[in-house]
Amino acid sequence: MAKNDTSKAMKKVRKAARKFAEEVLSHAELSSAGAEKKKARRKAEAAAATAAKPAKVKIVSPLAPASFPQLPVIAGVEFASAAAGVRYQGRTDVTMVRLAPGTTIAGAFTKSSTRAASVLDCQAKLAGRQDSAAGAAILVNSGNANAFTGAEGQRGVDAVAGAVAKALDIPAARVFTSSTGVIGEPLPAQKIVDVVDGLRDAMDAGGIRDAAEAIMTTDTFPKGAWAEIAGEGGPIRIAGIAKGSGMIAPDMATMLVYIFTDAKIAAPALQKLVSRQLDRTFNAITVDSDTSTSDALIVAATGKTTAAPITDMRSKVSREFAAALGAVMLDLAQQVVRDGEGATKFVEVQVTGAATPADAHKVAMAIANSPLVKTAIAGEDANWGRVVMAVGKSGAHADRDRLTIRFGDMILARDGWRDPGYDEAAASAYMKGDNLVLGVDLGLGKAKRTVWTCDLTHRYIDINADYRS
Repeated sequence: MAKNDTSKAMKKVRKAARKFAEEVLSHAELSSAGAEKKKARRKAEAAAATAAKPAKVKIVSPLAPASFPQLPVIAGVEFASAAAGVRYQGRTDVTMVRLAPGTTIAGAFTKSSTRAASVLDCQAKLAGRQDSAAGAAILVNSGNANAFTGAEGQRGVDAVAGAVAKALDIPAARVFTSSTGVIGEPLPAQKIVDVVDGLRDAMDAGGIRDAAEAIMTTDTFPKGAWAEIAGEGGPIRIAGIAKGSGMIAPDMATMLVYIFTDAKIAAPALQKLVSRQLDRTFNAITVDSDTSTSDALIVAATGKTTAAPITDMRSKVSREFAAALGAVMLDLAQQVVRDGEGATKFVEVQVTGAATPADAHKVAMAIANSPLVKTAIAGEDANWGRVVMAVGKSGAHADRDRLTIRFGDMILARDGWRDPGYDEAAASAYMKGDNLVLGVDLGLGKAKRTVWTCDLTHRYIDINADYRS
């Protein structure tokens, strides 16, 4: 809604509220009962107070894609979503995914020491032997993280997983749950259990868009990505969805991600491919340096493609599948950054010339997480001195006289001094773009690292100051 339209709508609301208040007061004046008069006045005051509140307008990140992608149907995967009222009324907040018999599962999870009950449960299940012949299911709720809830947290997971297992006639050990939302509040498991049968009856192979919306919390848009490669005997398709906006930092950044493929691939091989792609995707993004209790990435391979199984991990098909999976993971990871709470700039931080990979990572994350760097970007201020500061505080080996800093293609500083060709006007003009690249070459070796982040605006404070209200 445009700003002017919002203003007009608010004027109408206030006018109607005033009229209502006047009518109520007029009625009260005609009444001889003092109690009724006081009650009417309170109603009028409440109406006026409501009218004075700003209208809530749906805000979508300016960095959002133009539209949700047309994701391919993955054979052997079905979705259903429902409004269970886990925290908010009138919005879908639970999604269930049914996976066909023969599905193999891989996953990656937060390394937080205060992991949510659902994360611990999924890790335990994946650590055991997979009985893929039994099929599987994923159940996700938003609104409540079921984290820091003690033994009650596991009881909630067991109740939900048990209900799903019964409804779909699969072992509870093959039900993987995820929860996202407020930390420290008991999961209202019964509300979720009550909608499970309805979810089972509403299963739809084309319901992935609704699932992407049901898992959102502070997200401003649903996130999806897909890829397809030519297998031996037919195509192999990959489709994924994700949620994430705030509390985003590596190990595994704060998000829920579900990726589905019809590839025929054993669980150990799938897990290796997923783990190899983490470092350059979900462990290479940050919004605010805070790692969640609830991060989960689950990849499910149904084996329903007509293509031959992927068995030789050195084969051309295997390499292409790995690249396609990595591309989907990176696309989803970058969409999470583009939906960073309050974000207006998408920023790529490129570090080269480090003595070691660890040093390259330290410098990249120091820049990407620096509140001073991020607020300068929000203000479109080409303050490269803040990048110098971030390099210095990173703990990585650095030499002032070998350092080179660039914004986009412009070299701003080199050899321990401002570049002779530095152009303040050109640098300031560059900062007005939506997509920025900050480059640092340490001049000490060959190690490099690229990470992605966003700016830090006042809206981040607005969102997180009343997150629970």
